[in-house]
Amino acid sequence: MVRVLIADNNIELCRILEEFLNRQQDMDVIGLAYNGEQALEKIQEFLPDVVILDLTMPQLDGIGVMERLQTMDLDHRPKIIILTAFAKDDMVRLLTHMGADYFVVKPFDLEVLVDRIRQFAPNSDLTMKEERSAYYATQGSQPEILITELLHHMGVPPHFKGYTYLREAVLMVCRNRRLMGGGLSKELYPRLAEKYDTTVGGVEAAIRNAINSAWRKGNKEFVEGLTGSLSWPEAEERLPTNSLVIAKLADRISLEMRAG
Repeated sequence: MVRVLIADNNIELCRILEEFLNRQQDMDVIGLAYNGEQALEKIQEFLPDVVILDLTMPQLDGIGVMERLQTMDLDHRPKIIILTAFAKDDMVRLLTHMGADYFVVKPFDLEVLVDRIRQFAPNSDLTMKEERSAYYATQGSQPEILITELLHHMGVPPHFKGYTYLREAVLMVCRNRRLMGGGLSKELYPRLAEKYDTTVGGVEAAIRNAINSAWRKGNKEFVEGLTGSLSWPEAEERLPTNSLVIAKLADRISLEMRAG
């Protein structure tokens, strides 16, 4: 079993990573840290096999954590996988010299991250990769798991605000289909705006940005299949609407739950 510590000040991303990694049969997330000082404390306390370390954290950033790790007397030094939005050559050289084992550039594919954890963990069982199921097939009774897997398969970057809003919107529609009939701007968006202390326009724009990212840089084929946009005229230029994506994701989850 690979013991993983996640250190990132993005609480939602930590939750997503924890949820996804804990579903791997050979992985166990043994702690979360939201700043560099917490990361160092939990490395000493839990002695993880792998640390997923974000560079931009409060109190002590990822570079500071790496510097301090060099001076710590640990019985078991973890492998370090760096999360960063900017993998500049000089930064990569510096952190590699300080002991970083691998770099993952945001936004990233969760399955690629899992593969890298297995690759670098000292006690990983690479044969476990062969036993992974389809991206959501085994989770039919849990809508929260299903939507996480579906958004991952779409290629929506998990650190986007729109990821959180889209995920919550789909879950709300799954629980109450009348929210779609009432219109997104009249019922669903205001509820999300209140929950996340933002504006209706901010929710709409963030979800639009998340869908656009999946369409342009993620798994466009999956989005096309989900929404039926392959049959549209000039489909290359027709980005699916927020309401269509939310409704189709909710439909897919309902079907999977009934099948499960």
